[in-house]
Amino acid sequence: MKTITIEGQLRTELGKKATRQLRSQGNVPGVIYGGAKEINFLAPAIAFKPLVYTPDFQFAEVKLNGDTYTCIMKDLQFDKVNDHLIHVDFLELVEDKKVIANIPLKFVGAPLGVKEGGKLHIKMKALKVKTFPKYLRENIEVNIDNLELNGNIRVEDVQIENYEIMNSPRIPVASVTLTRELKQEEAAAPTGAAAPAAAGTAAAPATATPAPAATSGKK
Repeated sequence: MKTITIEGQLRTELGKKATRQLRSQGNVPGVIYGGAKEINFLAPAIAFKPLVYTPDFQFAEVKLNGDTYTCIMKDLQFDKVNDHLIHVDFLELVEDKKVIANIPLKFVGAPLGVKEGGKLHIKMKALKVKTFPKYLRENIEVNIDNLELNGNIRVEDVQIENYEIMNSPRIPVASVTLTRELKQEEAAAPTGAAAPAAAGTAAAPATATPAPAATSGKK
């Protein structure tokens, strides 16, 4: 799996004033937790770009004062005004300690429902999993060849060894639905001719209303 190297320094001063100063110098504060101790550090903002501005799941090797920590990114904070990165949290990977991570989904194949004129909808882009660091991977492949029209692939359908999936099992991850054109075709399809009159039933003849009798005068 791809690994990004970030070279920084241990923070010797904490607090709001020190944090503002390091940010003004183009640095970003960060924290590494999950290992033997919590580590506060700083690194140039540009060093985080390959890790932050990508949808890929990657390892980070954070090098601080001669020590190297293998991590995954857990949280980011951005400035509400200028959208600059202002803080990063990392989780240190420990061999015999399970971690929780969001692994991107990679959909492969051509759904049957799309071949029949439907439209593919991707409902989820990643799954939340729990596993040991050695099983972490760039993505989870989901085969959608057999996805039919009006069908769904749900979380429970994604089977992957050594992973405990934390998402609710009934949530759809992908579906194929009718397109507008297919809906219009179905609506325009003939529904069948009207039922014929019952055999042997004759129409009732019309009855004329008799004219009133003429009245005679006195003799």
